[in-house]
Amino acid sequence: MNPQPAPVAHKGPHPGMLAVLYTVLFCAGLYPVTAFYKQPSWPVPLESASTIVPFFQTQGARVLLCISLQIGAYICLGLFTATVVSRLHFLGARAAGVYIALFAGFLVVFDGMAATMATWAMIHPSVAPHSDVVIAFYYLAYGLGGPGFSIPMGLLIAGVSVTAAFMRVLPKWLILLGLILAVAGELSWLHLILYPKLLFLIPLTRFPGFIWIIAVGFLLPNRRMAARA
Repeated sequence: MNPQPAPVAHKGPHPGMLAVLYTVLFCAGLYPVTAFYKQPSWPVPLESASTIVPFFQTQGARVLLCISLQIGAYICLGLFTATVVSRLHFLGARAAGVYIALFAGFLVVFDGMAATMATWAMIHPSVAPHSDVVIAFYYLAYGLGGPGFSIPMGLLIAGVSVTAAFMRVLPKWLILLGLILAVAGELSWLHLILYPKLLFLIPLTRFPGFIWIIAVGFLLPNRRMAARA
């Protein structure tokens, strides 16, 4: 009687820890620019230029701390994406969903990093006094870090969730949550052209998305049975 092959472990960073680091760094970056720290807080796109511009002209140190922490967060998200896609391959995935997830996750990171660089330019001492340039950079940074985040994030979540559903490697509740978040992410672009009040779909994708990526990071199996000789 042939012995059962021993399980083989996936080699690489722990995606759960990367997801936690992403969440902690991103939320820590938000704190200095919210009302929980002090007023004024980071202005939303629905506010007027007379509110948006003075914030970035006078609160450069708070903004710089925010984007510095969020750069670290996006690095963690990129590593999470690469690790989860590698693990799905390790578990036997060959569907297009894993490549969609890889493309989308890296696009989230690219857009997020570009948004932080646009924000850094906005608060630079040679730029901040020019109100028209500040407001232009503000909306560029918003486009990259708002819908530029939520749309590809929805694709990342969908790619992982659908692949995991066919493979039965994640709990049904987590797959359902992922599909709901994916739909919210893909619909978030509508607020740009149809209905500005649909802006809430972006944070709806972002903040419950922290729960989703942490759960995926810890619940996705990291072992499979070795192939027989």
